[in-house]
Amino acid sequence: MRLRIQKIGLWALGAALLLLQGCASVSTANPRDPWEGMNRRVYAFNDALDTVAIKPAAQLYVAVLPSPVRTGVHNFLGNLSDVWSLVNNALQLKGQATAETFMRINVNTFFGLGGLLDVATEMRLEKRKEDFGQTLGYWGVKPGPYVVLPIFGPSTLRDALATPVDMQGDAAQQLKDSATRNVLSVSKILDVRASYLQSLDVIKGAALDPYTFVRDGYLQKRAYEVHDGNPPPGFDYTEP
Repeated sequence: MRLRIQKIGLWALGAALLLLQGCASVSTANPRDPWEGMNRRVYAFNDALDTVAIKPAAQLYVAVLPSPVRTGVHNFLGNLSDVWSLVNNALQLKGQATAETFMRINVNTFFGLGGLLDVATEMRLEKRKEDFGQTLGYWGVKPGPYVVLPIFGPSTLRDALATPVDMQGDAAQQLKDSATRNVLSVSKILDVRASYLQSLDVIKGAALDPYTFVRDGYLQKRAYEVHDGNPPPGFDYTEP
């Protein structure tokens, strides 16, 4: 059952990418966004889904669980995500980052009550979050056009194609018990959305065009992450 669900998810992602590639390009001020018409429609769908389901669930999550409990959940999920970051740091041949991430996992697991406490950060072991999209970018794979994926949200063609690999590499998805996997998946969604409750409302209220604001912010953020905060001189994030 688990394998079947994963295959369905991968096929759905692939179908969405093929649909986007088949759409006619539209005139856009940003050359990185040739599929803007389709992207805006997917953005509107995601926004509607967030309004009716995800945001209310995140608000309930914040209202019901005390802050220390939410912090523990956030730390635990972060410790699990460090496992995949460890793999990608190693794939990028970043020796120091790999060693520090390995130490983070062990310190938080054994001294942080399984990851509920972020002892590693207090020990100044920096969190170095990496995913497969960043690994591809490190080895020279261009980001390609901007893409808004259903449910997943902002992405690029490179990052979208890397998403199935990231899903397979998620330590939480390697657990055998399906109920536990589902709880962790839902908790991850609620944890992320709860952290943006106020900021997303500000964006929607202040930005003249929230879609453009999110797109440009995402592209700059990903360029920053791929280059570890040091894009090369003259780097233009608007170029595909």
